[in-house]
Amino acid sequence: MRTPVSPQAEEDGTFRPSWLAMKLATQDKTDYDGHVYANAYQGTQKILMICTERKAMTMANGKKFSTGNHPVETLVPMLHLRAAGFEIDIATPTGAPVQLEMWAMPTEDEAVMGLYKNIKTQLDNPIALTSFAAESLNETSPYCAVFVPGGHGAMLGLPDDANVGKVLHWAHNRDLFTLALCHGPGALLAANLPEAKAGQPSTAFPYAGYDMVVFPDAVDKQTPRIGYLPGHMPRWLGESLTDLGVNIINKKSNGAVHIDRKLVSGDGPQAANAFGRLAADSLLKELNN
Repeated sequence: MRTPVSPQAEEDGTFRPSWLAMKLATQDKTDYDGHVYANAYQGTQKILMICTERKAMTMANGKKFSTGNHPVETLVPMLHLRAAGFEIDIATPTGAPVQLEMWAMPTEDEAVMGLYKNIKTQLDNPIALTSFAAESLNETSPYCAVFVPGGHGAMLGLPDDANVGKVLHWAHNRDLFTLALCHGPGALLAANLPEAKAGQPSTAFPYAGYDMVVFPDAVDKQTPRIGYLPGHMPRWLGESLTDLGVNIINKKSNGAVHIDRKLVSGDGPQAANAFGRLAADSLLKELNN
């Protein structure tokens, strides 16, 4: 019997959130504030955005969650970074199209939908990290930051992809910014893979000892009750990062953002606007000096 907290079945056999979860956790319009950056960047350094190409997350009970990158957590920070003058290259592990949680798309938000339509070709034809890792991890690559947007889909494939780990080590070794929102910090786990550590100046986990905010495990453990997830997570984000020496400083998801050295983090979709502002301001402060 279907209820307001029953996850909703998709045609492909996955489940999107229940009616109640959709009502509580999604919105037709974001809080994007349209900030104008008077000191917008005029240089040639770019941002590499690493996205998931996978949609179906198999939960602990075997049911599959219809996921991907959260559109608010992807597009709102992009609006700020682009307004601040930065070009963004989009990549997925193999070059397959970016997967977005389309059920969370804020369809009444003119700025967000305008950007989505503008970059749809890029989302459908991203750079392959396989080739990027083989060809572009050098001192002359024109990048100032790596951005991993959130959505539960960021926990699909990215934490286990050696090329993601190699890119993160490269960025860390070059003192570039790393920007990760909500479940996006799950991708940082790839930096601990043996294949990613091979040949690195240090084989330690690069983010050990860092403070960051993420989507809390405690909230993920509660969301099946309202049907946001069709079951419990197959892997806990905060627990996995804590085991590697990361200090998770938030217990709730209420829009918190944080910067520790060159790592900018945010705790969920409520943080997307503030995260974009913090990331853009931090990059401009560094590059315009």
